[in-house]
Amino acid sequence: MNLLDVKVPSLGVEGAMEVIEVCVSVGDEVGLDDSIVVLESDKTTVEVPCPAAGRIDAISVSVGDKILEGESVLVLSNTDGLIEDSESEVTLAEPLKEEKPIQEKILTSDKSDETTLKDILVPDLGGAEQVEVIEISVNENQEVAEDDTLLVLESDKTTMDIPSPFSGVLKKLKVKLGDKISAGDLIGVMLGAAESRDAGTAKIEKILPDGKETVDLKVPESELSTDQQTATSILEPLETKTKNVHAGPAVRRLARELGVDISRVKGSGPKIRILKEDLNAYIKQQVTLAQGSPQANSANFSGGALPRVKLPDFSSFGGVDITVMEKIQRVTAENMQTSWLTVPHVTQFDEADITDMEVFRKNQKKAGEIKGVKLTPMAFLLKACGYALSQLPQFNVSIDMQGHKVYQKKYIHIGIAVDTPNGLVVPVIRDVDKKGLWTLAEECQTLAAKARERKLKPMDMQGGCFTISSLGGLGGTAFTPIVNMPEVAILGVSKAQLKPSYEVESNGFVPRLMLPLSLSYDHRAVNGADAARFTSLLSSSLGDLRALLL
Repeated sequence: MNLLDVKVPSLGVEGAMEVIEVCVSVGDEVGLDDSIVVLESDKTTVEVPCPAAGRIDAISVSVGDKILEGESVLVLSNTDGLIEDSESEVTLAEPLKEEKPIQEKILTSDKSDETTLKDILVPDLGGAEQVEVIEISVNENQEVAEDDTLLVLESDKTTMDIPSPFSGVLKKLKVKLGDKISAGDLIGVMLGAAESRDAGTAKIEKILPDGKETVDLKVPESELSTDQQTATSILEPLETKTKNVHAGPAVRRLARELGVDISRVKGSGPKIRILKEDLNAYIKQQVTLAQGSPQANSANFSGGALPRVKLPDFSSFGGVDITVMEKIQRVTAENMQTSWLTVPHVTQFDEADITDMEVFRKNQKKAGEIKGVKLTPMAFLLKACGYALSQLPQFNVSIDMQGHKVYQKKYIHIGIAVDTPNGLVVPVIRDVDKKGLWTLAEECQTLAAKARERKLKPMDMQGGCFTISSLGGLGGTAFTPIVNMPEVAILGVSKAQLKPSYEVESNGFVPRLMLPLSLSYDHRAVNGADAARFTSLLSSSLGDLRALLL
């Protein structure tokens, strides 16, 4: 089997070039002239082609490395023979000679036949991508037990601890604070617990021409030569393909001059490379947004087109404490602003007589103690809203104004707004119409606790069709909740109050417990008559629970 050491060719560039993309992984089959890495200098970006077909055996560089002409990029094996071209600028090392020289094999443990290094990958994040690393709980060469926290990630509305899948010594850490990672990305490399006991020393075994192996010496790993340490790279897992922005220096410079966040620009060039035309199109789109064009894509709107309010120097009036907004607060604020500017909001107000419902609910206190579940009014609201959504499916849609499409959902998942010390989050309860009151109450209790402990997963907050925001425990008579896009309606619930209600039978007024309802809706999808029908149906359902059985 031929082994080819592919090196950086002569590119006519002085000094080191940065590796901005690794286009292949170990084990990949590549063809002649396939791109293997992309290098960038101050003035140009160059794709390095593969000089022969074969399989990638090892990679010597990773994204961010600075490399010079003639330095090794990767090792290619199973080649059909080197294709030499006198005009080619690719420099290759000599293939292994036929006389079978003595080869060295480096092991990091003297108690096993070969080193066992295990990749630690980001687990399933419930569909979330590019989640930020906000805390690293371990260091390289630290002994880690199974389930110990390695990283803490923060998505739009929750934080997640990433535990270690096994025990051992963390040999390599591939992430840093602020990195954006997704499921399947490489976190680090772990030396298994059984192999880590003698990880402080390494053996160098010599493979003789007759195939026999003999142990030559044992030395500390820290004293291995550079070439010997490089040889061990074959045993190390490789970086996953970079997700960095793919753009040339001229485009990056232009983006900096114009103040454009280049990561928001969608590339149309080869391998999704960002071209100047893409940058110009993005700027044109932002100008259109600033002008309030109805053709603007509101989903990409981040508030950047709004005029900035110049703040005074508050410290001139007295003492001031300045803190940075939590990510949850920042993202919630941006989403609310986008929704308020995009959706034509209308709010329908109504009241529900929940006198009998409260009597029934309080009578279930003992049953709740046995079940370990508190039956709160939210369970009844969920059940009533699930029934109303099934009867009035026009509230269970999402609209695409750019594509002129309406998505009618055949499931009923309802979000409940939970106030936490870190901001507002909306966990989602699925298939509300198919669950009983006790099940709904238990799920409310569980999700609310997870929300306050910042243990919600991304999937716990996705897929909602409708949202309930209850301020009943805090007070108030009515409010106008903001629609949680891409939903088209949200129900606000205020504090129930005893009010006089006239009864025809007794020809007099009697006290009744009335619950204020505030239904905000997207007037592009729902009209006022339907909103009135929805709140009326909610009122009758909460007033007489038997309606939920029909």
